[in-house]
Amino acid sequence: MAEQHARIYIVGAGFAGRSITREIKLRGALGTVVAFMDDDPAKIGRRLEGIPVLGPIRDVASLLSRTPADEAIIAIPSASRELLRDLYFTLKRAGFQRIRILPDIAQIVEGDAHIVQAREIDPQDLLGRSPVAVGLKASIAWLRGRRVMVTGAGGSIGSELSRQLLSAGLERLYLFGHGENSIYQIDRELKILQAGGVGEHTAIVPVIGDLKDGEHLLWLLQRLKADVVLHAAAYKHVPMMEANTVAAIHNNVFGTKNLVDAALAAGTRRFVLISTDKAVQPLCVYGASKFLSERIVMDAQAKAGQNQAFMSVRFGNVLGSRGSILPLFRKQIEQGGPLTVTHPEAKRYFMTIPEACSLVLKTGGVGQGGQSYILDMGEPLYIRELAEQVIRFSGLEPHKDIAIEYIGLRPGERLEESLVGPDEELAGTEYPKINRLTRTGPAFPTEAALKALKRTCFRESGSLNDYRNRRTLRAELKRFIPSVEEVPGEPEY
Repeated sequence: MAEQHARIYIVGAGFAGRSITREIKLRGALGTVVAFMDDDPAKIGRRLEGIPVLGPIRDVASLLSRTPADEAIIAIPSASRELLRDLYFTLKRAGFQRIRILPDIAQIVEGDAHIVQAREIDPQDLLGRSPVAVGLKASIAWLRGRRVMVTGAGGSIGSELSRQLLSAGLERLYLFGHGENSIYQIDRELKILQAGGVGEHTAIVPVIGDLKDGEHLLWLLQRLKADVVLHAAAYKHVPMMEANTVAAIHNNVFGTKNLVDAALAAGTRRFVLISTDKAVQPLCVYGASKFLSERIVMDAQAKAGQNQAFMSVRFGNVLGSRGSILPLFRKQIEQGGPLTVTHPEAKRYFMTIPEACSLVLKTGGVGQGGQSYILDMGEPLYIRELAEQVIRFSGLEPHKDIAIEYIGLRPGERLEESLVGPDEELAGTEYPKINRLTRTGPAFPTEAALKALKRTCFRESGSLNDYRNRRTLRAELKRFIPSVEEVPGEPEY
């Protein structure tokens, strides 16, 4: 929240800027809007909502007389990354210590912006390519009146899906997760957003549960009668999962199987798996777990009822997710560096979390059962360039104020990920940034793979020595997925 009686400059005098200005004037304790700043000659010199419009922004920002409590709010939801970077550094040079931003157009329903959505600007807002403008209203129209369950609702993807679903006119939104604290936090955040005027009335129901508990999932989906399941829950941290391989398969693979079986039995109408580029010729166990999860979901369509559709949506890295590179870089800068990068040639595809989630919701509505979809990620970025940009965002110079250190690839990592496998063909759809994957190779023996892996995840008579045995697990994974990396000297347990 802004300090009481703070002087607020709204950057952008369009619909979003005017909307939050009216809200700030209505709730005077938030501060006072003293001016708009805009580059549109048709607006400069006018008064909108009784507030003067100053500009061009670059010229007037440094001329303003300010107090330390002053802040700027960038209210241009359609701004490109290039424009946001220019605005940010213009405002920083002008002495603004607090700069907030409204969500991009992928996060707000057209014409509906609220001050409660404003947040501190972050490197992820300035890095990478400009997100595609996905009309959220059209993307979520198919969900009106439905009951939707988001698994992993407290995670980075699950929580953003939940924020966007506030505007869908749902009957119920079920927040399913294993960690009580993360579910508590997203439940509380969504209710604060609702109280601030964001979205439509939706009953929000937090649900604590475990994907590994199949009986609970079946009981839950039959009782809650969820029309749609958006499955974002998974263990995702690659090095952590390389050290806990059985846990990765138990949770990600058999947890997905439990959820799919429950959805089939309960008559769930649409099931959307969130997948990853690491599922393509997977090297790491996490990638293998998502490879298998994709096939479980695809195979489910053959068992589905007439009105049921099971599909997966694959994309690459998302900027700013928990456990990802950006939060690590920020922490390393706070500690004075160095920033650690695996390899100077390491590249990754990146997309913002809001953009990915909007496209997932769009795909869930237009996708067909038994199909796998992939989001257009643009061109991959060098991790070292990302590190340099984060350092500059912090007002420092890379290699001068903050060093960059190359530490080598970690277990399960590649220099560059691929979005499409050699046995897959990419086909466009009529929807921008959403492509369909067609598999050209032989059918994968999903049931045989699950049977082979089961004895390492579950205690079964006759194979007790294989229970939790990491070597057995990796050997079976390699038998079915030859690309999985060998680990010489891997401990048994």
